[in-house]
Amino acid sequence: MRWSRTIQTVDVHCAGEIGRVITGGVLNIPGATMAEKLQHINTVDDSLRRWLCSEPRSGPAGSFCLLTPPCDPRADVGLIILQPDQAHAMSGSNAMCATTAMLESGMIPMTEPESHVTFDTAAGLVTATAHCEGGKVVRVTLDMPPSFAAKLDAVIATPEWGSIRYDLCFGGVFYALIDVQQIGLTIAPQNARELARIGVDLRSRIAELEPAIHPLTPALNGLAYVMFRSEEPDGALRTCTTLRPGRADRSPCGTGSNSNMATRLARGTVRPGDVVISRSIIGGAFQTEFVAETTIGPYRASRNRVSGQCWIYGISQIGLDPTDPFPFGFTLSDTWGG
Repeated sequence: MRWSRTIQTVDVHCAGEIGRVITGGVLNIPGATMAEKLQHINTVDDSLRRWLCSEPRSGPAGSFCLLTPPCDPRADVGLIILQPDQAHAMSGSNAMCATTAMLESGMIPMTEPESHVTFDTAAGLVTATAHCEGGKVVRVTLDMPPSFAAKLDAVIATPEWGSIRYDLCFGGVFYALIDVQQIGLTIAPQNARELARIGVDLRSRIAELEPAIHPLTPALNGLAYVMFRSEEPDGALRTCTTLRPGRADRSPCGTGSNSNMATRLARGTVRPGDVVISRSIIGGAFQTEFVAETTIGPYRASRNRVSGQCWIYGISQIGLDPTDPFPFGFTLSDTWGG
């Protein structure tokens, strides 16, 4: 065996959503801030993401959590999310995966009943409180980046469903939040393919019209996802974030849950201490607590805590043979879509 590059991962899932945490083999990414590192991956050198996230080493489902030295001295570690479409600033489920992997593997010493990990992300500092029992992380609570609603009830005209209303929100990345009944579907496993197809299509259409400008950090500009949502009889949210190239998030989605709370603040329907349960398309649950109001640029913003649980299912070593004909991977439309 002859490899020119090797990385190690701890493979984790958060309520079913895969987050493979890179624990060795990547020294650092150029940039004085996490926003600059994110920009470097997305605009200068995308080879690491393509190598890991494309076939034959991976597929359209799941993410890689890239850990770097922090740029902010208050943080323990830097975090960038590598996905099949691009690198992203933040992901709640992946931050939970990274917390679980680092503590349960001994990268950061575990203390019971609580351990703390602070991530430096392009969206700001994210502190994870891990609730630990018997050497296992049984729950992770994230102090999320402030979320805000940039637009409420924005409208895009479609030939299929008429006028579709959406809330444009930032919860670590930008979302278009859409009530699912507008497309005539429910959030259920049997509808996952259609939800994913329609969601990615709507994201592309909205992104053509909506620049999604972050008021403080240009590296965060741009619409990342469409999340479909509906309300359950018990007041919980049922959610389905749709991700390029065309799949449904298996988790309830941390940055999406963070964004949904911002819409409640903007509409005046939450007070500090209020809690919302978000359920995924396969039934996993996150808890989001509204902590306090703040501001981001001109926007009212919410500080929220999002909680969930992860499970380690494997440890991997990924290598690159120098004669491999696919050093940056490939995609095919049978699996990846158009």
